[in-house]
Amino acid sequence: MNKIKNIVAYLCCNYPHKQELSKARLTKLVYLADWFSALVKHQQMTNITWIFNHYGPYVDDVVNVVLNNPVSFSIQHTNTRFGTDKYLISYIDSCNNITLDDDEIEILNFAINKTKDMYFDEFIDYVYSTYPIKSEQRYSTLNLVSLAREYTTKQSSQ
Repeated sequence: MNKIKNIVAYLCCNYPHKQELSKARLTKLVYLADWFSALVKHQQMTNITWIFNHYGPYVDDVVNVVLNNPVSFSIQHTNTRFGTDKYLISYIDSCNNITLDDDEIEILNFAINKTKDMYFDEFIDYVYSTYPIKSEQRYSTLNLVSLAREYTTKQSSQ
């Protein structure tokens, strides 16, 4: 199983509010895992090249892993409370097949615990408050490792 697939599977298996695991939330959870990993381990968990698009950090990599693995993942169409489309992602394979090291699990659990009680708007506000989004221009590539160094340097000088 590739790294992104393992991460998405782990999030699907361990996120406590399955009805909240939309394509957008799942993608941004992977972004947060990469950001937290860059801060702590000085490397991303994935090899994703994150883009700050109109709606914050987004790439197709996460959803593509789901779409390319229909035996392992399910996508269910539903609607938000406002009536717009929402696609929920779930992992339908065995959660015992996930291969991640202890540090990766710790970072993923941190991302889950940090955001699990946030409604979607609060979650989005939190993601948008991260240093890479606050410091970079829209439509730019986010070098999370470099931005983590920059952020850490700024924090230690305050």
